[in-house]
Amino acid sequence: MKFFAVNGSPRPKCNTAQLLDKSLDGVKSVYPDAEVERINLYDFPFHGCKSCFACKRIGGKHYGRCVQNDDLKPVLDEISNADGVILGSPIYCSDVTGNMRCFLERFMFPFIAYSKTETVDHKRMPLAYIYTMNASEEISYQIGYHDIHDNFEKGLGSVFSEVEHLYVYETYQFKDYSRYVSDMFDEKERKHIRQTRFPKDLENAFELGKRVAIRAEQLD
Repeated sequence: MKFFAVNGSPRPKCNTAQLLDKSLDGVKSVYPDAEVERINLYDFPFHGCKSCFACKRIGGKHYGRCVQNDDLKPVLDEISNADGVILGSPIYCSDVTGNMRCFLERFMFPFIAYSKTETVDHKRMPLAYIYTMNASEEISYQIGYHDIHDNFEKGLGSVFSEVEHLYVYETYQFKDYSRYVSDMFDEKERKHIRQTRFPKDLENAFELGKRVAIRAEQLD
C-alpha cells in the first residue's frame, strides 16, 4: 500500500509539514509495511489547470488524465493511484496556498465528467485535510474559513470519498517575533500555545492518519 502527504506550505520543516509527517506515522501504525511519502509542492515548478480540456476530449488518449507535461505530471500519476492522501496547507488570504490550489485543480478536474450518464474511471481513495492558520478558532468561524473549505471538500468528496479534516489554530510563526511587525499577537501566548496545544494537534494528526489507513481498506 502507498500513502501520500501533500504539503502545500513553502516551509518544509514547520507546522504543516510536522503535522503531515505525524499523520503518516499514524498510517504506519496501522500498516507497518505501507510506503509513505511526503510531497512538498514548493520543491518544483508547476502550474494549475490551463483549461485545455484534453482530459474531456471524446476519444482522446488523455481522457480522464491531465495532459500537461511538467514536473507535477509524474507526481499526479503516482498520487492518483495511491491508497490514501492527506493534504495539508496553511491558510493564506482565507484559503489554501496558491500551490495547493493549483495542485488540486490538476488532481481533481480530470476525474470530473461533464455528463449526466458517463463517469471517469479512476481510483477512489480516502482523503483528509490538515489546515493550519494564524487565526484563532473563534475568528476563523467569524471570517468564514470553514464555509470556504467545507464547500470545496464536498467537491473533493464527490470525486474520491468523503473528506475529513483537522484545523490547527494560532500557530507559532516566527522564531523571533521582535524582528517582524506582529504586535497584534502576544509572543508569550503563542509560545505557550506551541508548548501546550501543538503536541495535542500532533496527536490528532496521528489519529487522522490512522483513520485514513483504516478507510483505505474499507474502500479497497
